[in-house]
Amino acid sequence: MELTKKEQKLIARKKFRNKCLEIEKNILEHSGSSNGIEESLKTNPIKSVFTDGQYIREIFMPADQLITTKIHKKLHPFFVMSGRLTIISEDGIKEIKAPYHGITKPGTKRIIYTHEDTVFITVHATDKTTVAEVIEDVSTDDFNDPTLIIE
Repeated sequence: MELTKKEQKLIARKKFRNKCLEIEKNILEHSGSSNGIEESLKTNPIKSVFTDGQYIREIFMPADQLITTKIHKKLHPFFVMSGRLTIISEDGIKEIKAPYHGITKPGTKRIIYTHEDTVFITVHATDKTTVAEVIEDVSTDDFNDPTLIIE
């Protein structure tokens, strides 16, 4: 029995997600990788701004860094303000050079390699008022999270 295009796409999505989680595990286990949020913030400082119903997050990512993102729960814009990076996602591999803007879809998890020092900004619609609350509201570590709605 031949699979439909939709079934093929779902299988490819699941394979990518599993591989992405495997890569993330390997990165975190690597002896030279950052351990813990405090250590990560030293090399990847974050600036947070809250406005009416929005959270704006700016992160600095140094050159030659391989990172994975959390799983995004909500549709939101992102902006690459400076630098150059390669993003691997379910949509494929894309090299991006600043200035650039795009949209992150729910269910997106990325592997990012920074070729140059990069400044990356995300904007999230949220009524939360602390960074910890926003992170819980807009992202997850589990593709099976019941609050993650993918169309």
